[in-house]
Amino acid sequence: MFLLYLSSCQSNVSIQTAQYAVNGQKLYMSHCQNCHGSKGEGLAQLYPPLTDNEYFKKNRTKLSCIIRYGMKESVVIHGKTYKNQMPANPQLTELDIAYILTYITTNFGTSDSIYSHNEVKEAIKACGI
Repeated sequence: MFLLYLSSCQSNVSIQTAQYAVNGQKLYMSHCQNCHGSKGEGLAQLYPPLTDNEYFKKNRTKLSCIIRYGMKESVVIHGKTYKNQMPANPQLTELDIAYILTYITTNFGTSDSIYSHNEVKEAIKACGI
């Protein structure tokens, strides 16, 4: 259903992007939704929303590292500071992370393209961890 919506209502979204987003939605629901909300709205002052397009653009490479290795430092989203740590997700594959990031950035942000498996793989190599 979601795939059909993406491919029929958003002509600028490719079929591959829609497929990545559908797979990402399932993973998001099981790994991210409890803290970040079903619509990426976050949880009060505890966990940030996933709707800041500027943050997505400025940190495109870093996002893969955040999902894989977690985040200990505070983050500013929409002008608000969030200090809770994000746990690492070492069980997620690079492809899983690509799916999740595609889902987040196309559904809660304004992107219309995928995070490719190769892009995530290279980003994780460059994390320096």
